[in-house]
Amino acid sequence: MGPSLAACCCLIACASSLWSATVASAPPIPPAIGPHIHLTADDFLGVPSYQVTNRLVGTYFFYWYNAKTKSHIIDPDGTDALTTHPVSLEDYSYDSVRWHREQLTDMIAAGIDVVLPVFWGAPSERDPRATLHWSYVGLPKLVQAREELLREGKNPPRIGLFYDTSTLQFNSWHRRIDCTTDYGREWFYATVRDFFSLVPPRHWAMIEGKPIVLLYSAAFAIAHDQRVIDHCREQFAREFGGRTPWIAREVSWNVKADATVAWGGALGLRNPGVAALGPGYDHSAVPGREPLVVERREGRFYEENWLRFLRRPANFVMVETWNEFHEGTDIANSREYGRKYIGLTRKYADLFRQGHRPSWPAGLHHNAPSVSVVLGTNNVSQGLRQMENEDGQTIASRSGQREGRQLAQTGKRNPFIYFQADDSFKWAELMSATVTVEYFDASQGSLALDYDGNDSQAAFAGAYTRCPVRVVLTGDQRWKTARFPLVEARLVNGQNRGADFRLVVEAPQCPVARVTLERIR
Repeated sequence: MGPSLAACCCLIACASSLWSATVASAPPIPPAIGPHIHLTADDFLGVPSYQVTNRLVGTYFFYWYNAKTKSHIIDPDGTDALTTHPVSLEDYSYDSVRWHREQLTDMIAAGIDVVLPVFWGAPSERDPRATLHWSYVGLPKLVQAREELLREGKNPPRIGLFYDTSTLQFNSWHRRIDCTTDYGREWFYATVRDFFSLVPPRHWAMIEGKPIVLLYSAAFAIAHDQRVIDHCREQFAREFGGRTPWIAREVSWNVKADATVAWGGALGLRNPGVAALGPGYDHSAVPGREPLVVERREGRFYEENWLRFLRRPANFVMVETWNEFHEGTDIANSREYGRKYIGLTRKYADLFRQGHRPSWPAGLHHNAPSVSVVLGTNNVSQGLRQMENEDGQTIASRSGQREGRQLAQTGKRNPFIYFQADDSFKWAELMSATVTVEYFDASQGSLALDYDGNDSQAAFAGAYTRCPVRVVLTGDQRWKTARFPLVEARLVNGQNRGADFRLVVEAPQCPVARVTLERIR
């Protein structure tokens, strides 16, 4: 995936709570924690379910805050843990039914259909010596709050699972889990089981009768394979009345699932099947992070990503996030932004459900035959912008009396240079165009291009469609020109950081001086 959010705040905040003893042997996995287990078909009578064709808006809900203990509010060193802040911290706690009720009520106002609470409910956290109990305490309070709203005739969002897979590595037993083993598969399933055992079926968010489970990154597991998903489905059916979970794999999971989702929507629209978008990103309050800020621009960033999504929508979109104040991705009522993002979410959720398709925006490049960028110490953009990303960091360079940019030698495999076209240049849902690259052939290797295209077999539902042209680099120290045809390109900002295409540089050095995107029709 793109800019890594894998070291999420939960890892940092929870690390100080882990007990220090090292467990030599694998402890047994405890039975289900909640009462809603060993269900039958009768337990689902009259329980509603979404259909796969319904247009759904979901959000990630972080309920780990505790105003009384200052957990997830003040860092261990006494500094403010939050980048943005709740309007009031009074009773802002996972163990407060009133607080959960307030959040659900605001979600109704925002047009949210599905709430996915983050769940740190690994088997290890059932250990009496573990102190990470907020998942188990907070979830029943959320259920109680939803019960109260239903009794009042309101329609709060239904509850699905956001499986925080970082517990596969960071947990109170200090075990990193291998999901290719029997023990690892049982661990994975137990987390899913425990969540739904705490939630009565009448509150489940389901698609085609299957409870919704969205996975976080696979990077925390030592290894994984298809068996971990298959085992989870089989065991779940045995204990939950024949139901199997509707699992959306995060793109890092190399498995077959019901759908695919990508974390990082707060940095820019992601749409690999289940879309993700957010208002911006700012983790300046989180200790130990390299600075990463995506400005909200007074709501314009959020609106632009909604409009991009509406031009090519999926049936399910996740707002990232409801209230992750550490990383500044919140749309909930806040001291800094008030209810602005609740209103914006409602506006675009309604347009989404109405099937609204916005036209491509008029602008400076609306009828232009091409857009381009000249690369160097200071890039000169004419409707095309070069973008930096974790897997594509560049530096200015000079070769043969000409300035350009080349990939930085970071010690990691970062072979990409990303580009984004101005929306006003885009003229249709599917476009044919040509990318022309002026480059210096500095060393042996190859030059290729991935574009936001229409190949359903490519990564991110076609966002990384590979152009069939591959340029062989000989290292003959000359400036050259390469042309890459884009056939039925979507260019809806489906790549990392909202890019439309990227150069794939498989060579020690290959400075690029100019890139042009030219329309064919």
